[in-house]
Amino acid sequence: MTESGRRIPSWIGPVAVVSIAQLFGTSLWFSANSAAGGLIDAWGADASAIGWLTTAVQGGFILGTLGMSLLGLADRFRASTIFVTSALAGALFNLGFAWLAQDVVSGSVFRFLVGLSLAGIYPIGMKLIVSWEPERTGQALALLVAMLTLGTALPHFLRFSGGQLPWQWIVSGSSGLALVGAALVHRLGTGPHLPAAAGVKRTGNVLSAFSIARFRAAAIGYFGHMWELYAFWTAVPMLVAATGLDAGFPALGVAGLSFLVIGAGALGCLAGGALSQRIGSAGVALGALILSGGCIVTFALGWRAFPAEALLAVLLLWGASVVADSPQFSALSARACPRDMVGAALAIQNAAGFAITMLSILATTILIQKIGPSAVWLLLPGPLAGVAGYLIILRRHRRRTG
Repeated sequence: MTESGRRIPSWIGPVAVVSIAQLFGTSLWFSANSAAGGLIDAWGADASAIGWLTTAVQGGFILGTLGMSLLGLADRFRASTIFVTSALAGALFNLGFAWLAQDVVSGSVFRFLVGLSLAGIYPIGMKLIVSWEPERTGQALALLVAMLTLGTALPHFLRFSGGQLPWQWIVSGSSGLALVGAALVHRLGTGPHLPAAAGVKRTGNVLSAFSIARFRAAAIGYFGHMWELYAFWTAVPMLVAATGLDAGFPALGVAGLSFLVIGAGALGCLAGGALSQRIGSAGVALGALILSGGCIVTFALGWRAFPAEALLAVLLLWGASVVADSPQFSALSARACPRDMVGAALAIQNAAGFAITMLSILATTILIQKIGPSAVWLLLPGPLAGVAGYLIILRRHRRRTG
């Protein structure tokens, strides 16, 4: 029984329900990327326009998460109510992008509004997980981010399976999925393990969370991870096409290969979640950063020489490792901050992290157009800074506390 009195079927747990809803809700995030070819043809745009559309989503997400965290909205209202409202709004704005936008400018407005709506889906989904499974946060969040990753890859699958369907119908499919996600969370409600929304008072500035050394260390690691993650996800179709990998796997094409590479991150998250029960969230997070950084170097040095099979293997490993650290850093942050500040703290961390992605997405997409796949060197500072920053902050903290 949930706080709202709703029931869920006994054969499916609340973490699974939230994770499936997250999968469907976050399919809105990259719905425009799946329609890149159709958009370029319809609007007479170039490939960099897709980077602008993705950046517009990130901008809306940043503004939304800042608003929820600084105004305390993330902890003043029931998480399930925020999630449902946001998923409904995101589905509507995504339909507006599909059927009303006429060019990159108008399309960016709708994508900005989709990003604003996603601010009530992704971080609030994490809060819902904490409300149901506070003692198993790392593993539960791994399942949630695995669904986020599949949601990100899903539009590419819709493009792949949709054949010659107009791009508008492919994009609209994501709106339909978001509506299903809203219905699932509406039925589930919010879990019992956080303070009731009506009882939450602002106990101080949410930025005070950064004064907690363990939260700050997790946030720094997360920021390094974010420099790489969304730029990589945006660039995957471009890298597949620019390296000619799609010619090596004609049955899959750019859309099918993009789905596989991005979707591999779901397996990485699940493996990381299971491993976190043995070596802890910090070990998994740092290991994933090091592994994805190694993939950057391997791809940048070898993409011209590798046969198609080896190149796909590198991209699949990169896709699996690039996101495996995300739920573990979020778990570390959630454990480090006060319970009545979990929603706001995760939202402000998301806002700062996604602000970083705006720069890396634009820089990477523009550089790929100019110099080709070797532009991925630009992503390497992310994992390097994430590992170094995390370790330095924790080492200083341990010295102070003796």
